[in-house]
Amino acid sequence: MPILEARNLNIHFGEKHVLHDVNLAISEKTITSIIGPSGCGKSTFLRAINLMHDLTPSARVEGELLFHGRNVYDRSLDPTDLRARIGMVFQKPNPFPTMSIFDNVAFGPRLHGVSRAEVRHVVERSLKQAALWDEVKDRLNAPATDLSGGQQQRLCIARALAVEPEVLLLDEPASALDPIATAKIEDLLLELKSRYTIVIVTHNMQQAARISDRTAYFYMGELIEYGDTKQIFENPREQKTEDYITGRFG
Repeated sequence: MPILEARNLNIHFGEKHVLHDVNLAISEKTITSIIGPSGCGKSTFLRAINLMHDLTPSARVEGELLFHGRNVYDRSLDPTDLRARIGMVFQKPNPFPTMSIFDNVAFGPRLHGVSRAEVRHVVERSLKQAALWDEVKDRLNAPATDLSGGQQQRLCIARALAVEPEVLLLDEPASALDPIATAKIEDLLLELKSRYTIVIVTHNMQQAARISDRTAYFYMGELIEYGDTKQIFENPREQKTEDYITGRFG
């Protein structure tokens, strides 16, 4: 059974129909890249998994989005628990600006009642998983905003990992970073996939080709093609996919 699965997923914002009958299954402990031109529904799909459209009054979700076989929109599920199990990292690094490096990572565990003694272990473990510990271990009480952009993004990943999610969603996590910081994020994701299921939205097709096991191509709210990354980039089945991959549009 896939860990995540969309079945006939449709998303509307008011009168605007943004996603059309998306069917897609994601296997556990893989990296899945979602590619496509701006405005094609990539981020809308990603945010739907994390229930973020619940915060938009005009949003309407139809169909099913299954996590371990249960619809995430089943009202009997606790959304706070679900968001802990499905972590989210955004395009622009968003550490809590008034908090230290330590408190940023400790925020989630404290919220979930982790003891003070255990929180220190969780913070260290999460920063190590995010390949940031060696760079910050001597200044954990410094403001998170003192970090560089790439470090801030890895801090946000550590913050998501601190509540021990099963799935990590990333919405263009390296688009604002320089090539060196981008390479660190990519290396980190390749290490993390042995423990987590990762879904990443990216405009960078080279990035998708480098790090993902599976790739989904979205265009104008529709899932055009989904398959092994090598097949998508080297032998796409759909003409629309080939046109995008080869730069004929988008």
